[in-house]
Amino acid sequence: MSQWHSVCELSQILPATGVCALINGQQIAIFRPHDDEQLYALSNIDPFAQASVLSRGLIAEHQQALWVASPLKKQRFRLSDGFCLEDEARSVASYPVRVRDGKVEICA
Repeated sequence: MSQWHSVCELSQILPATGVCALINGQQIAIFRPHDDEQLYALSNIDPFAQASVLSRGLIAEHQQALWVASPLKKQRFRLSDGFCLEDEARSVASYPVRVRDGKVEICA
């Protein structure tokens, strides 16, 4: 059963960056592309390198969507759903994320 977990204050995530949270033993990358409350959450594990690095990736726009490029092998994952542009079989999990009373919460 999934439930909402409080992670941090929204102000602790700088715009145009990602951070990592450990929730129920899962590393989840949280991205804040702009200076607003729009957030995205994906698995932090790069399926190509099997490393916990996606939260450190570069956020960019491509094909009218926001993506994060892995800092290791540069594969791109769509922030809205974890779809991998280079190999859809290696897409990553995405998680519902919200801001409530200034706090970031993830449903996992």
